[in-house]
Amino acid sequence: MAALSFELAPVIAALPFVSFLIALLAGAFAPRLLPKGGAIPGIAATAGSLLLSAWAALAVWNSSEGVYHESITWVAGVGDAAFDLHFGILLDPLSTMMLVIVSLVAVLVHVFSLGYMNDEGETGLPRYYAGLGLFTASMLSFVFASNLLMAFMFFELVGLCSWLLIGFHFREPGPPSAAKKAFLVTRFGDYFFLVGVVGVFATFGTTAFAGSESFPHLAEQVLAGEASATTFLGLDPQAWFAVLGLLVLGGVVGKSAQYPLHTWLPDAMEGPTPVSALIHAATMVAAGVYLVARMYGFYALLPQVLAFIAFVGGFTALFAASMGVVKKELKQVLAYSTISQYGYMMLGLGAGGYVAATFHLMTHAFFKALLFLGAGSVIIAMHHNENMWDMGGLKEKMPVTYYAFLSGSLALAGIVPFSGFWSKDEVLYEALVHGLDSPLLLGAYAMGLLAVFFTGFYTFRMVALTFHGDPRTDTARDPHGVGWNVKLPLVVLGTLAAVAGLVNMVPVAELTGAHLEFLHDWLDAGPEALTAHHYGDLLPYSSGTIGTELTTVLLSAGVSLGLALAGAGLAWKLYAVADPDEHTDKLGSAKTVLFNNYYQDEYQVWIATGLTLPLARAADKFDQGVIDGVVNGVSSVSLLSGSRVKRIQSGVVTNYAFLLTASLVVLLVAIGLIGGWF
Repeated sequence: MAALSFELAPVIAALPFVSFLIALLAGAFAPRLLPKGGAIPGIAATAGSLLLSAWAALAVWNSSEGVYHESITWVAGVGDAAFDLHFGILLDPLSTMMLVIVSLVAVLVHVFSLGYMNDEGETGLPRYYAGLGLFTASMLSFVFASNLLMAFMFFELVGLCSWLLIGFHFREPGPPSAAKKAFLVTRFGDYFFLVGVVGVFATFGTTAFAGSESFPHLAEQVLAGEASATTFLGLDPQAWFAVLGLLVLGGVVGKSAQYPLHTWLPDAMEGPTPVSALIHAATMVAAGVYLVARMYGFYALLPQVLAFIAFVGGFTALFAASMGVVKKELKQVLAYSTISQYGYMMLGLGAGGYVAATFHLMTHAFFKALLFLGAGSVIIAMHHNENMWDMGGLKEKMPVTYYAFLSGSLALAGIVPFSGFWSKDEVLYEALVHGLDSPLLLGAYAMGLLAVFFTGFYTFRMVALTFHGDPRTDTARDPHGVGWNVKLPLVVLGTLAAVAGLVNMVPVAELTGAHLEFLHDWLDAGPEALTAHHYGDLLPYSSGTIGTELTTVLLSAGVSLGLALAGAGLAWKLYAVADPDEHTDKLGSAKTVLFNNYYQDEYQVWIATGLTLPLARAADKFDQGVIDGVVNGVSSVSLLSGSRVKRIQSGVVTNYAFLLTASLVVLLVAIGLIGGWF
């Protein structure tokens, strides 16, 4: 079964790619032959990918060694050159779990698009479904990539697809600008990633995530110290490995919208809402966190880099959550929520919580896809008005959307027993138990804990303003209906948002002694070098000295749940009324700062126009005036000398005879003077 699953593994990504080709070619040459603008081929392809992904996951579970294969050698070492470049597939518990998540969300987004895009008289549907197909294929290929170089290629292709889909409505002014911003900001991070890939290859001779017979994988290389880094820039190996880790992390910070490269994500809401669901839940933004998890054997050996990852994650979680409390548009709140939640994942990874971060990556994929698709349902009902202050009273009009959205909101806020409670609390627990040995980790934990209150507040402010109270506009009093293709994905994801946390109930397991940590078992089922247990052995952290593990788990969960309930309760009291006021106005100038995103956009524009542009102009002037001036001066002297010398080439024989005679006379006189003949 495992061998057959591997043989079919490339088909997981090939099916959405075929749907991309069908939508692209048929849309260009025979649009009448394309069912639903490309939706049906897309649904069939992603459903096939989901089935094959589930089959691959089952095969990995039944195989103690996982499934790995080096499929195509791209460049092989010649002579004494020791390097290894190939395109390969790595199937292990982490990658197969992510394959299932990506393909499941993709198929639900395709189904939802039937109601959101097709029923709205949208034009350019083949282009839309072609983009979804290529996006899904790129992410699936990135997930099962067996090495860093292959991952980088599909990492970039994911970025290209996001640019295409965010700017789908290119005839309007907003989407193209947002698409360019997303592309440029993430490319800035990817420059560091590219340098890191080159550095990793130059240092180790391989970029493999899992070892082969000839080449150990990255973590083994670091442990063995088999590198030329001892002489590179005068750094010792450990310092150089940390530099490589930070360079690769540049791409992660850009893709997963972590501070300071987070500014592209709120603007990306200009894309169609189903695209937002796919980007935020399972593709582009998830790619960065997944890459750190995929390379965790490498990062686990770099304690300074881990602490940096945790601090950036904790800060981003709080920073983004604070902005979410004042936003007026439904998708804007969810956008800042995404930035914050991926901050939690980075906090978990940096704090040594490999399983916890992976767990939150899974639960977030379900409840964030649900919330964006639920927002899409509301936007359909409101005739594409996204302002929550124009809504209200939609609970009775849209019961399926409401209860599904409520399930996702409870999961996002971290309310027990919904999925976000279990995963978010495990992240905070890992940060707490390891944080007492590291002030940086403890600060990251404190910021993540404070962000819990803000998350509960902005989440239930959003629910109350959208669904409760009296309708505040005529559109809210008589909303547009939605069909089964909108409701079905909401029901599926609403169920998962409620129950997905049951796969890893650490607090209950510690309290009762029952074996309820199934995700831990799953992530320990693959090759030994890629298991959660192995990563735990590599980590530099201890568990501190804060008492028994049970006490720590319950304390962490209790404090976090209390803060979530306090934030949610405050928002409910203020906004779940017939005619709510905007209480955040009482914040005064602080609200202005929050509403303008701490002026991060203005700050980045100032850096570009006030610092980078003048510096570039000065460099250009120096280049043209000094560098080019020297080169041009030398060439001018050469040209002038040549123009003068060439005049003796007259073509008259008598002139040449005269010059020869004169030259001979001058030569004889010179020799005579030197020899003392005269």
